Amino acid sequence: MNKRIRVVIFLIPLIAFIALAVLLFNRNGEDPSLLPSARIGQSLPSFEVASLTEPGRMLTPNDLKGEVSLLNVWATWCVSCLVEHPVLMELAESGIPIYGVNYKDIPEAALMYLANNGDPFRFSMSDVSGSLGLDLGVYGAPETYLLDREGRIRYRSVGVLDARSWIDELEPRYRALVAEEAP
Repeated sequence: MNKRIRVVIFLIPLIAFIALAVLLFNRNGEDPSLLPSARIGQSLPSFEVASLTEPGRMLTPNDLKGEVSLLNVWATWCVSCLVEHPVLMELAESGIPIYGVNYKDIPEAALMYLANNGDPFRFSMSDVSGSLGLDLGVYGAPETYLLDREGRIRYRSVGVLDARSWIDELEPRYRALVAEEAP
């Protein structure tokens, strides 16, 4: 093998290693699970979607105004949604208003899911096409949004909402928002 080929064979892994090190160094200190949302501080996008549980009823952002609440994006095909479901049930039973967006799902399957596992939602919207999810900036289910009384998105949690993430992330924000907006 000539000398040039040996030098190139040596340099390729070295250059790849340096490039990887620079990439990792630049991401140092960032939370990889944090997915920014351009919607924070903005009102819900304009929509008119069918209610999952009330045939013929169309829902709009106005239906989510009036109280501090959670908007949960879920689906029957989402295994993580089944994992977080008991937490949503507990929150709903404690009086936390939760609205659902059934995302890219079959309505009949979603209704059966709620019948079998309980329904923590004040109502669920049927987003079969995924257009509402797209407008919200959903990466995938589950995702939970904290909404203020005016229907503005104040916080976004991506992934399973378990007891720990409720206590550490969402509950303090929820309680602060309720206290801030108390009459």
